[in-house]
Amino acid sequence: MRIGELAEAAGTTTKTLRFYEERGLLPPAERTPAGYRDYAPDAIARIDFIHRGQSAGLTLAQIRPILDIRDQGQAPCGHVRELLDARLADIDQQLAQLAALRGTIAELRDDAAQPEPDTCSPDQVCRYL
Repeated sequence: MRIGELAEAAGTTTKTLRFYEERGLLPPAERTPAGYRDYAPDAIARIDFIHRGQSAGLTLAQIRPILDIRDQGQAPCGHVRELLDARLADIDQQLAQLAALRGTIAELRDDAAQPEPDTCSPDQVCRYL
């Protein structure tokens, strides 16, 4: 299938497919006698995997080794598990930071619940921040 057909079938753009090929995420396509890229039907599943990996928060740099492991005929499950564990740890850390930020903002908002503009110092923009 040509690049435009693959892009449409995979829900992406031809520019993205060329980028994936350039970065080694998508094997180079065979070429027709006229020089057009001719992708195998399994390219759709590979692109779908790349998109699922990105949806899980993995970077293309993290996805490529997974594909390399599979291309070598091995199951990448253990490697994927490690990446997902690390991703969960990152998310847990972000959630903790957001919870702390939320607490700080709630405290500031509570302090500002009954503003007293007359008590603001002229050298401050707002005492609540």
